[in-house]
Amino acid sequence: MKRPAFALQLAALSLAASLALAGCGKEQKTSEKPPPEVSTVTVEPQDVPVSMDFVAQTQSSQQVEIYARVTGFLDTRKYTEGATVEAGSALFQMDAKPYQVQVAAAKAALAQQEARLTTFQAKLARVRPLTKLNALSQKDLDNAVGEVQSSQAMVDQAKANLAQAELNLSYTTITSPVTGLAGAALQQDGTYIGTLNTKLTSVAVVSPMWVNYSISENLLLSIRNQLKDGTLRAPAEDTYEVEILLPDGSLFPHKGRISFRSPSFDAKTGTFLVRATVDNSEGLLRPNQFVRSRVIGFVRPNAILVPQRAVRQSAKGHVVWVVDKEGHAELRPVVVGDWHGDDWFVSQGLNPGDHVIVDGTGTLQAGMPVKAAPLAAKQAATGVGSSVPAKTPQH
Repeated sequence: MKRPAFALQLAALSLAASLALAGCGKEQKTSEKPPPEVSTVTVEPQDVPVSMDFVAQTQSSQQVEIYARVTGFLDTRKYTEGATVEAGSALFQMDAKPYQVQVAAAKAALAQQEARLTTFQAKLARVRPLTKLNALSQKDLDNAVGEVQSSQAMVDQAKANLAQAELNLSYTTITSPVTGLAGAALQQDGTYIGTLNTKLTSVAVVSPMWVNYSISENLLLSIRNQLKDGTLRAPAEDTYEVEILLPDGSLFPHKGRISFRSPSFDAKTGTFLVRATVDNSEGLLRPNQFVRSRVIGFVRPNAILVPQRAVRQSAKGHVVWVVDKEGHAELRPVVVGDWHGDDWFVSQGLNPGDHVIVDGTGTLQAGMPVKAAPLAAKQAATGVGSSVPAKTPQH
């Protein structure tokens, strides 16, 4: 009877060992980690409008220096320094009395010469019929004609002198030739204006305003090469538009147009000057102000964009994680270009249809299976939006 009892004990131990082994296998199976969740974007080439930013400086489209054209004492300043003045409005008034006297003298001289001309004309009228009757000689007639012609010349000279005197009198009231911002008065009331201190002030037209910026030789050659190989496309008929960014980063309300390109490079800086003209009727821009000009109108055809946070920097260059056809993570080297908002332009390394991993790359290893979900769907589910746009590349 003992041997059956021993057999029963042995069977019980075997059953317990089997259950223990089965339990360990189940516990080991449940401890395996699921594949990490990642969010992806699908590579889709598209035509992308691009812009280029440059440091720029404003310039008045017409800066007029105001000079006195006659000498004399400066009586009064008639404008407010720094204010807007209208074309034709008085800026300064000089002492006009000496020039009024000159006008009166010129009028008197003219009247005298006109009286002499009248006398000689009357004499000629008497001599001409008497000469026909041979009562007077031809010499008498020639003298009478010469006196009239000489007197006529003197009248013309007196008229010119009067016009000059009246012109000088008008110059005593100094007006603005344009509408714009008037500068500070360089001469004070009561100052004698001579040949060495004739400059009085300046007036700067503020609308339209010029915006000048320079393109480096390397950038210009790069743009030309990109246009040539088709990676960049210019607008039809070079109809570029220029946006103005104010010093605080805000956008100026009016867009400008490129109105001038320098015919040559600056020998000192090696840059190429470009000028845009922009409406400034509100007067927000002032001359010599530093701004940024953003040239828009270029397009990158069939461009590939990926979010910036998907691109990593490695010892061998830039890389991105992609999901291969088997659903595994693959590290892919890429060649990136400029920034575009939150994205990088990728010129090499990616193909249409590739699934680039954007979020969830922290623990990835090459060949690891992943659970991928489109980035847009994940953001919609979690309520997470895109990040703040990055700055446009600076040139």
